[in-house]
Amino acid sequence: MSETSIYLDNNATTQPAPECVEAMAVCLETHYGNPSSKHRLGEAAKMEAIAARGKLAALLGASPAEIVFTSGGTESIHQAILGALALVPDKRRVVTSVAEHPATLLLLRHLEARGLEVVRLPVDGQGRLDPASLEAALTPDTGLLSLMWANNETGVLFPVEEAAALAASRGVLFHCDAVQAVGKLPIDLSCVPLDFLSLSGHKLHGPKGIGALFVRKGRKLPPLLFGHQERGRRGSTENVPGIVGLGVAAELAGEYLATGGDGVAQLRDRLESRLLAALPGASVNGAGAPRVPGTSSLNLGNVEAELVLDKLDRAGVYASAGAACSAGGTEPSHVLTAMGLGAEGALATIRFSLSRYTTAAEVDAVCALLPDIVRSMLAEAA
Repeated sequence: MSETSIYLDNNATTQPAPECVEAMAVCLETHYGNPSSKHRLGEAAKMEAIAARGKLAALLGASPAEIVFTSGGTESIHQAILGALALVPDKRRVVTSVAEHPATLLLLRHLEARGLEVVRLPVDGQGRLDPASLEAALTPDTGLLSLMWANNETGVLFPVEEAAALAASRGVLFHCDAVQAVGKLPIDLSCVPLDFLSLSGHKLHGPKGIGALFVRKGRKLPPLLFGHQERGRRGSTENVPGIVGLGVAAELAGEYLATGGDGVAQLRDRLESRLLAALPGASVNGAGAPRVPGTSSLNLGNVEAELVLDKLDRAGVYASAGAACSAGGTEPSHVLTAMGLGAEGALATIRFSLSRYTTAAEVDAVCALLPDIVRSMLAEAA
């Protein structure tokens, strides 16, 4: 086992910020009351949650009343989709893309088997959505448009602002899976007319087990879990330590973005340029499209990604072959195949995902290590 530890799998989960961990520890020790209780301990916990709600709302350009805390991204996505469809029961058509996260695709497949019409928009070879196909898909019988903001495997950005405006003009509800965008891109929901936005705490240096759903004021979204909490929109005793951690993570993300937030993109470009120079057969999936900072989907050409990742792991470098939810499988990525890669190319792809804690020294170490691994594997196969 190497003593090196270089973590480049931040799209799967991020290291919780030290400030977040500290705030959660204080909350667990001193603000352990039930926020629904009327005594002082309960009121103290309630105030902690209120403060955190305000911090997250500030990051999103939303009002605190528009924030519903959930257990994570999947719950937020499911509540948004199921709740939106309940708001328009006479419209049984949903438009999405072929490149969405499984949390969206698997739910829609389940609903499709029960009579829902699902339109899956294609992407081009760079992973981009075609605006013309989107416009044509939003027919009068469409009840919901659900698109991700940033792809979890390639980092490719969808034109969310344009899609939101188009959906609003057609009277179609719009949900955005922003799990991979929040905290990485400036987001101002006061200027983007979407109806629902889902996010997850552990993708922006917060804890696991906490997420949120933005619900536009005026949208009476029904709950998945019934109870009085979250203004009746999400039952169950609030996870106050998690909420506090998410609030701190949101505050830190806002401070980072306020400085320009381009350091991660610069390190990603450094990683890609050096690896492409050292590996003539390599290419970057989605390199020709706008991408979220920090995500690099690298096609290595003629080597098996899982074997490369095993060698990186042994050297103390942690990356992935794609989405963590499908890691360990032998099927090629649905995102990469939708972009036109064959099974061989998709299975030869590794994903590096950086964070604001990633250093130039770590990037340089990977750039020195990976080419040797690939060249040795090619030599062995020859």
